Amino acid sequence: MAVTVSLICATALLSGCNTMRRLSEVGEPPKLSGINNPTQSPGYRPVSMPMPAPQVAENNPNSLWRTGARSFFKDQRASQVGDILTVSIAIDDKAQLANTTARTRKNTEDMGVPSLLGLESQITKVLPETVNPANLFNINSNTSNSGGGTLDRTETIDLKVAAIIVQILPNGNYVIHGRQEIRVNSEVREVQVAGVIRAADITSTNTVSYDKIAEARISYGGRGTISDVQQPRYGSEIMDILLPF
Repeated sequence: MAVTVSLICATALLSGCNTMRRLSEVGEPPKLSGINNPTQSPGYRPVSMPMPAPQVAENNPNSLWRTGARSFFKDQRASQVGDILTVSIAIDDKAQLANTTARTRKNTEDMGVPSLLGLESQITKVLPETVNPANLFNINSNTSNSGGGTLDRTETIDLKVAAIIVQILPNGNYVIHGRQEIRVNSEVREVQVAGVIRAADITSTNTVSYDKIAEARISYGGRGTISDVQQPRYGSEIMDILLPF
């Protein structure tokens, strides 16, 4: 009874906030999140990465050329905190893996004392008389293991997300963060992207490919009626964690 009450209390604590949110949205489509500064979110942490030694900037008097510029005109690419650039995400990932393992081991051990300095007859004085000194131990073991696994995965994502430069690292790299929400009927699809990019990887059209993002964090999911049906209930998740079988 105590275990049941504990499980019920734990479930109530875990699902309390989400349950109240779902009850507040009964009969209405899911609400979109407000547009907030990502650096002010409770879980935000500034990025800290290994930095190269600082380099002294060299000025070229009477020169129209600027170090790092692609032309004599103003560079329109994102370069300051708050500037916007486009992240192109085109993932077409396929993986197939098959693995089979088989192992068999058989051991047999026999041990006796048919002759031991003439003292083998004295063994029956210590052990029962039915013991045969010539066949004291006879151990057999047989082990057989067989395992097999197959992995067949296909992932395809093709979309573009606008991101904002939220931090400039000492070596000139940019920390970006972008979030996009799309509501269709009662389902919200959410895309998030974050990571570190080089200024040189931003193209002339102010875009950067996802494979140029270091420490990339890309999330594509959703919430709403369809996601709720696909999500296991809290009771099932708790039982899957607690049950050892």
